[in-house]
Amino acid sequence: MVIKVYIATSSGSTSIKKQQQDVMGFLAANKIEYEECDIAANEANRKWMRENVPEESRPATGNPLPPQIFNEEKYCGNYEAFFDAREDNAVYAFLGLTAPPGSKEAEAQAKKAQQ
Repeated sequence: MVIKVYIATSSGSTSIKKQQQDVMGFLAANKIEYEECDIAANEANRKWMRENVPEESRPATGNPLPPQIFNEEKYCGNYEAFFDAREDNAVYAFLGLTAPPGSKEAEAQAKKAQQ
């Protein structure tokens, strides 16, 4: 299972660049394998991302903007959803992965299971 982060390497938006760096930095720091899929340099990536972001997750106008996160073909969410999952110590669940033993998320899941 590969986490795919759809990004735009040549985005003019500072906020999009920061969000992309935030997502990829977090994944790298937590040794979560991921693949960057550039939608600026690769038309096939752009088309695939736009077609596979679910209707309810699309903006009211325009196209979905990067970063968009997938686990293989399964849509995980956009930056806001990732950020919320990180705040809740639920990134592994958000990504559809098993939290490693000893992680804050695994400990939180164990506490919930005991209650």
